[in-house]
Amino acid sequence: MADQEGRGGLCTPTRWRLIASGVLLAACPLLVLLFERFGEALSGGYRPFSKGLLSLQATVASVAPFALWDFLVVGLALAALFTLVRRVVRRRPLLPWLSVVLLVSSATLFLFVSGWALNHYAPSLANEIGLEVGAYTDDELAAATRHYLERAAALAPSVPRGEDGELLRQDFYELARIAGGSYRELSESYGIFEGSQAPVKALLLLGEPLLLSGHVGIFFSPTGESSVPVNCAVADLPFTMCHEAAHRLAIAREQEANFAAFLACTTSDDVRFSYSGYYGAFSFCYSALRRSDPDRAARLLDEVRTSGLDAGVGLVLADLVATGRHYDAYEGWFGRVGSAVNDGYLRSFGEREGVKSYGLVVDYLIAWDRR
Repeated sequence: MADQEGRGGLCTPTRWRLIASGVLLAACPLLVLLFERFGEALSGGYRPFSKGLLSLQATVASVAPFALWDFLVVGLALAALFTLVRRVVRRRPLLPWLSVVLLVSSATLFLFVSGWALNHYAPSLANEIGLEVGAYTDDELAAATRHYLERAAALAPSVPRGEDGELLRQDFYELARIAGGSYRELSESYGIFEGSQAPVKALLLLGEPLLLSGHVGIFFSPTGESSVPVNCAVADLPFTMCHEAAHRLAIAREQEANFAAFLACTTSDDVRFSYSGYYGAFSFCYSALRRSDPDRAARLLDEVRTSGLDAGVGLVLADLVATGRHYDAYEGWFGRVGSAVNDGYLRSFGEREGVKSYGLVVDYLIAWDRR
């Protein structure tokens, strides 16, 4: 082995690792091209396969209440750095080391693409649940905004709050357990929501870096773990957990995961989830209305206040301000980089709006309101 490494590291194991890495990496874009063209036809078999794989992975990973991939990634990164430094110090060839890193990385990427990401090309969630989603008028947007604000305002006083009216942070692992099973009732009516009911996982090591990158949750498909930082804003934490749990059900598109989270929250008998769902729906619709007609958005708030929901509306708006302030503390250059990376990823899998696709949930919310 020493003699082979001395000739540049192209020993048989190194060569085979490089070949395997190349094959796995080449397979990823080929699969994407195949599903771009025949996605709807292939999804009839692919989505059940993906769900089964994700459920198995989630079951195995459920041995711990925290995200295993969180520690695995950090551990592998430290191991890679340690072995690299040791090889440099000992003046050993780097190609064997590089071949191992490439193989692990390419295998992870292949598992991500082949096991989950191709669900981006599956039939839409609207098609799966029989919801007609299309263009909407400003009046319909205003009506939906009003409806979701009224529902959120009615629930706002019932959510646990301090004496100052601020939302009290709840036990993360209790919410995570509820979120994991939040699609059970929906699955009785819609098959798309069948799948793993494992708890959502806490991100203990990479949670803060994830928030700094501009993201409030992540689904790591190679281990089937829906993961959320423990320091998410209180108001949208249940909604965020349900969003990541939706990805585990092979719902890949971001606006559809948002809508699935809304459905899961608002069908829950836990007021913390119900409120978070209507709060999130109002937040998305209100943002769209403010962009479209700021004056109308302001009038709508005043109208709902005078309809007997003044206290509730005040709490909802205070929660909006608190949520914005919470995430403002994480803004910076790292967040801009993270957003650009996520935008590129989403576009590469057919979500043409990139990071703006999250806000497209408004189309679904309006369709749901007018059905």
